[in-house]
Amino acid sequence: MLAFLVQRISQAFLVMFVISVIAFAIQDGLGDPLQQMVGMSVSQEERDALREEMGLNDPLAVQYLRFAGNALQGDLGTSYFYGKPTLDVILEHLPATLELVIGASLIIIAFSVPIGVYAAIRPQAWLSKFFMGVSTVGISVPVFLTAIVLIQLYSIGVTVDWFPADTAWGSWLNGVLSTEGGLPSFGRGDQLTHLFGTWYSGFFTESGIWHLVLPSVSLASIMLPLFIRLIRAEMMEVLQSDYIRYARAKGLSAARINFLHALKNTMLPVITVGGVQIGIMVAYTILTETVFQWPGVGLMFLEAITRSDIPLIVAYLMVVGLIFVITNTVVDLIYGLVNPTVKLTGKKA
Repeated sequence: MLAFLVQRISQAFLVMFVISVIAFAIQDGLGDPLQQMVGMSVSQEERDALREEMGLNDPLAVQYLRFAGNALQGDLGTSYFYGKPTLDVILEHLPATLELVIGASLIIIAFSVPIGVYAAIRPQAWLSKFFMGVSTVGISVPVFLTAIVLIQLYSIGVTVDWFPADTAWGSWLNGVLSTEGGLPSFGRGDQLTHLFGTWYSGFFTESGIWHLVLPSVSLASIMLPLFIRLIRAEMMEVLQSDYIRYARAKGLSAARINFLHALKNTMLPVITVGGVQIGIMVAYTILTETVFQWPGVGLMFLEAITRSDIPLIVAYLMVVGLIFVITNTVVDLIYGLVNPTVKLTGKKA
């Protein structure tokens, strides 16, 4: 385990080095930061003096080393718009995004595992075929379209007759599917002050939970079909394994075989994909947060682009890259908990 940690930490530093080089290159390519900081009334002499003071005339290698050294100390620059350290701005918005990702992840876990397992155990059942058909459509629908439809149905409450209203069954189905709306679709709602000392959270207030429903469902909609199909495919493959046949020959119950032996081995590739998708969901929140005006880092990043807030853009890229690195490392550690026979160091057992 120690050798694995050393190896992964070394890889993490290498990945972060590459990300820092890309972020620095983007910073240098987005324009002259001096133009964003001073007005038109500042003379050329003052501009030249300020450029020298900021080190913008130094060679690129010197500027990068200064940038990397400041980043290692937690200094990612000062936001032009907010007028304070970019890391502080990101940490203020990050809890909202993490709540959204956690809410979407809980929805994905709660629905993908039972549906995927059922579809694998009974692949010919009409309900399994229905789930697979819906998942195919779900993968194709963009997240922003799902968000807009959810707002129309469950926030504004547009009544639509989906079936013929002149028939008894059509009228009944329209009544079941109709909604008067009322779910909030803007902001985070009431928050619990200073949870754990630094986190303003809406998880522990009724208003916060209601505000989280539509954004979480919208964000989960793009990943849920993927996990349903992945769990079904992996589960069906495991159920054809020799040790499963042997377990059935021994007379073990179907529930024990499916949920103790088969499901445990099914989850290894699911965890791999899940770890990557959690990082990707942070990126997907840009669309979700924009539609629902959710005050997270995704909306903050989009606003930073609009305002040409270069330090905040670069800091966002660095922080998101760090989240990816940490997530992938944690996923590898979870391997050993799910299946102790997995050798993390890559050596043979």
